[in-house]
Amino acid sequence: MKLEDYNGFCASLPHATHVVQWGGAHVWKVGGKVFAIGGWGDGEMLAVTFKCSDVAFEILKEQPGLRPAPYLASRGMKWIQRHSAETMDDDALRDYIAESYRRVFAGLPKKVQTQLG
Repeated sequence: MKLEDYNGFCASLPHATHVVQWGGAHVWKVGGKVFAIGGWGDGEMLAVTFKCSDVAFEILKEQPGLRPAPYLASRGMKWIQRHSAETMDDDALRDYIAESYRRVFAGLPKKVQTQLG
């Protein structure tokens, strides 16, 4: 997934906001909370970090091309980083980003959810 594709997909999610921070990472948020981070690739490929369920985390962290997200996972958070497309293609990555968005949105205070619609 190229940066333009990543940003375009994240921008298509309702109420998503974009900021470049943390050394040039493209960070996407909903209600002020992060749901995806794109950047810090080891090569040409964009590394994309997303939040996932406990079960998905346990399965994905063992797959080639995926790893517990640096910094976030070391603090006990269930975030995965795709750094190559060995076992997760771009369509699956979009599904995981969308699920991350849903998880973060669901965790927002009800007042914020209502304000966002």
